[in-house]
Amino acid sequence: MTIWRFWVHTLIWSSQYNPPRFVESLMLLLAIALLAIWQLTPSWPYLALSLSYIVGASASILVREAIAPSPQMRVTQVTAMLLLVISIYGFFDLIHYL
Repeated sequence: MTIWRFWVHTLIWSSQYNPPRFVESLMLLLAIALLAIWQLTPSWPYLALSLSYIVGASASILVREAIAPSPQMRVTQVTAMLLLVISIYGFFDLIHYL
């Protein structure tokens, strides 16, 4: 029970300390979960929703870094751009699939 309490307090603290990063992390975790579901049941709506979450999180990360740069700004920007390019490629692949 104390382990659950620790995780709940950590989630509450992180959501209050840096809300944009918390929302971005949540979007990326949901995208990973939807990609896992898509691997088990290859249905295109799971893929489309996960790619949408990735595009939204990447755009949010790039805007946040442009407004308030962090110490590891370059790594964060490169990672966000990589995710954005891969997800846009996934959208084009999804369009050809349909």
